[in-house]
Amino acid sequence: MNLSPVPRLPKMAQLSILAVSFSLFSSLVSPMNASAQERMLRTLTVTGQGKTEIPATLAQVQLGVEVQRETATAVQQEVARRSSALVEFLQDRNVEQLQTTGIQLRPNYDYRDNQRRLIGYIGTNIVSFRISTEQAGQLLDEAVEIGATRIDGINFTANDNAIAAAQKEALREATQDAQAQADTVLNALNLTREEIVGIQINGAGVPPIPQPVASFSRVAGDESTAIVGGEQTVRASVTLQISY
Repeated sequence: MNLSPVPRLPKMAQLSILAVSFSLFSSLVSPMNASAQERMLRTLTVTGQGKTEIPATLAQVQLGVEVQRETATAVQQEVARRSSALVEFLQDRNVEQLQTTGIQLRPNYDYRDNQRRLIGYIGTNIVSFRISTEQAGQLLDEAVEIGATRIDGINFTANDNAIAAAQKEALREATQDAQAQADTVLNALNLTREEIVGIQINGAGVPPIPQPVASFSRVAGDESTAIVGGEQTVRASVTLQISY
């Protein structure tokens, strides 16, 4: 059985078919592109801010012992004795994240009469830990009785669950703030908000509480030191792109 070859169209006919096909494709695609471009041109970008304040219920404490003696051996022995007692005390109180943050032994000089004279040695051992703010005052007083001679600092923060909940609330407030800004602008121009075409979360940060926020005082008639941790602010920022 012989098959006859399919006759080829003339070159001009082929070009005509291609031109018609391209024209049909362009007629379908161009309106879509034009519509998308128009939506992009009619877009308002706004950034909203959110803020939530929560109690700082945890205290991050740094304290330790400092000893001065005539010899380095005497200093090291006394530092070791006091530090061991202090660490054992803190472990009994079930503090969290207990760790050593600094150990130092250095010579101690007297510079009178423009002369440097070795008069002994100074040794320190510093630890850090976390405890509830309510318990911090009494614990510090007891730590001094055990042998602590330095309190190097206290920082305050909220617990992880409270921070996570505050971050969500701050994001919600930031989103509402951005939408309110958009409505204010569009209403002033007699325009209507349609749909959100873009969302960007710029952050939901938890800045540390400055140390001066803490209050240290001896309450009259009370043997323990009063410590007030203050509040921690959680901030969030959200950017919306809204078509109109």
